[in-house]
Amino acid sequence: MTFSIVARCPRTGHLGVAALTATAGVGKLLSHVRTGAGAVATQATHNPYLAYDGLPMLADGHSPREVLDTLLARDPGREVRQAGIVDADGHAYAFTGAQTLPWSGQHVGEGFAAQGNRLAGPETLDAIVTAYQDNPELDLVERLLTAIEAGEHNGGDRDGAGSATITVTGEEPYPLWDLRVDDHADPAAELRRLYGVFQEQMLPIVRGLPTRDDPMGPSARQVLDGGTAGA
Repeated sequence: MTFSIVARCPRTGHLGVAALTATAGVGKLLSHVRTGAGAVATQATHNPYLAYDGLPMLADGHSPREVLDTLLARDPGREVRQAGIVDADGHAYAFTGAQTLPWSGQHVGEGFAAQGNRLAGPETLDAIVTAYQDNPELDLVERLLTAIEAGEHNGGDRDGAGSATITVTGEEPYPLWDLRVDDHADPAAELRRLYGVFQEQMLPIVRGLPTRDDPMGPSARQVLDGGTAGA
């Protein structure tokens, strides 16, 4: 019912998750990112604790494989789970249970893991991986967006598409990008439209927020200096 990709940008260190599925609200349970720790996608028959318990383990220095192996070993529903995980150093790992719906599979590469279930076939996952790897010069959000578009244009979910999501964190704990299409006839296209809207309207606000190194933040500084800022 879903394909997703978790990734770390080697140039910026940004972490992200992107996904598309046939049902509504894919970002609600699938996407989990924690600055300085990693990113997790949990899908098929969801187990969000793979992320809620896994991200603190990553932050403590456990590898993605150690995290998933440990958590799945105590999960009686593991054979219907699917998950991908990448840590803050770019190490990645994925798991597909033996009883997930066909076609199901995964591809783990340098700094990313892509996974899907109930897909038209392996060509969908191949297209996602190719699109992601073909654009190393782009910012992570753009690479994830092109990967989602490629998956949708090359088979996608056997039951069509209903929702899509991209979450990317930078140096701060709050998201740099948080794009969600919860219910739409063409969620990949709507995700592309929202990317343009967010880039123009929301990204400047995020860039003006306080940071750990700058607790005032550029927007507050501009207002206090006599300018205007804010939503």
